[in-house]
Amino acid sequence: MFQYGEPLHTIIHISDTHFLADRKPLYGAVDTDATLTRALRQLEASGIRPEALVFTGDIADLGESDAYQRIRGIVEPAAERLGARVLWVMGNHDDRSRLREQLLDEPAATSPVVASIRLGGLRVIALDSSVPGFHHGELSSEQLQWLRAELAVPAPEGTIVALHHPPIPTSIPLMPVLELQRQHELEAVIEGTDVRAILGGHLHYSTNSMFAGVPVSVAAATCYTMDATAPRGELRGLGGGQSFTIVQVYGDRIVHSIVPIGDFPQVSGFDKAFVDRVYALSADEQLEAFSRQVPPISS
Repeated sequence: MFQYGEPLHTIIHISDTHFLADRKPLYGAVDTDATLTRALRQLEASGIRPEALVFTGDIADLGESDAYQRIRGIVEPAAERLGARVLWVMGNHDDRSRLREQLLDEPAATSPVVASIRLGGLRVIALDSSVPGFHHGELSSEQLQWLRAELAVPAPEGTIVALHHPPIPTSIPLMPVLELQRQHELEAVIEGTDVRAILGGHLHYSTNSMFAGVPVSVAAATCYTMDATAPRGELRGLGGGQSFTIVQVYGDRIVHSIVPIGDFPQVSGFDKAFVDRVYALSADEQLEAFSRQVPPISS
């Protein structure tokens, strides 16, 4: 019997937290702190122990110092308990200098915020698609040159690229003008390299596509989500549907699993005692226990 077993790496992909200073509610209605805190508590309770938490931009809504300090105070203790690194990615709502000072402990600077980290043999690269003063995305020629040089040497287990503006289409009205511009330039750099996945945010709803032969996964926002079924000409945000994504890296593929943020009742008959008994069985016995011919193991 074939089983994939445990993934080589697990990453948690979170996006668009949009914190404001002094814990002001976003648009006067959204408690950004509460939803993110709930998501991290949910993750900790799951028993999943990721190697990294990747935040793909719009960490602060107005780039305020207090917003960065507050989110750091929520995220870093949770990351320490999980044993995970934190990778902060710039978004169009973020401020490069304040993000550097408050989240990265670096001197203020207005150049793009990029990073390349290793999780064992897996490389994770953060790009900065923000354009100061605007909401659309771009990657400078200097940043693309840096990325080309970084990818020139393959990583043993491949590379994941994270950026705020995902290089995929969106059908939500007004959003196309806010997409990543000159996508063909990024495509020319990525195509044929060891990049195995691209992580993005910005859209405020979960979606996926392909780019340069690479799967793209967009994480929905933790602050509020967009209604992708809104009538053309309308923009509608939702107070529910917030989620984060579990990214599991296997030898031959990467799996992206969307996790809604919230409380979920236990499935009847599948309590911990039952699950523990099933885990104790061999693979063939597990198949038999869940067959339609043989009633499942009694709880």
